[in-house]
Amino acid sequence: MNVEDKFVSISALMCEPTRARMLWNLLDGRAYTASELSIVADTSPTSASNHLSKLLEAEIVKVEIQGRHRYYSLSNSEVAYAVEGLANLANNSATKIVKKESDKNGIKYCRTCYDHLAGFVGVKIVEALETKGYLIKSKNVYLVSESGWEWFHFFNISKEGFNNNRRPVTRQCLDWSERRPHLAGQLGAEFLNKMLERKWFKKVEFSRELVVTSKGRQELYDLLGVVLQ
Repeated sequence: MNVEDKFVSISALMCEPTRARMLWNLLDGRAYTASELSIVADTSPTSASNHLSKLLEAEIVKVEIQGRHRYYSLSNSEVAYAVEGLANLANNSATKIVKKESDKNGIKYCRTCYDHLAGFVGVKIVEALETKGYLIKSKNVYLVSESGWEWFHFFNISKEGFNNNRRPVTRQCLDWSERRPHLAGQLGAEFLNKMLERKWFKKVEFSRELVVTSKGRQELYDLLGVVLQ
């Protein structure tokens, strides 16, 4: 099968409505059973299992078996980027003016995108890191300056920790709600983990939404000058 045929096949698998809903919900980076995914996709568990089998065969999702349960998740970060990219097309409003939401909550404000931070807050943090000279845009990645690595060392994140992984250290991931990039890749994932450990954000159950804590607001201002109302 040539590249064009593979593209057509993968596109058809991902964009079928039921499977698309499953992949959208798997974008939170967690693993779910077929029964759980059947609920979000509004289909029967049997039908969900059939759809997941097709996604599994195409290596779009992976499965982990624990006892009697099978837990499905996105197979890798590349699939997550593809889903986020489709979301950008869905949110493309070139033909009309969109009024930006003023609410300081919800997934457009602050959320996870697979394993990194996204939404208004994620973009604001990255822009602050760029302003400080810690991150530098270069094609579709970010270069981390020496002063940047020194800053990330505050979170016990070091350049040496990313030497033995095929996944890119950084990546610009176009945010579908902000239309500007946020930080993805190994560094984006590790940075989010550290921010969660510091209790800057609280997870919302059964959602990709993150709530910014008062501690998070204060430390983001102290360390980066980011003002979040």
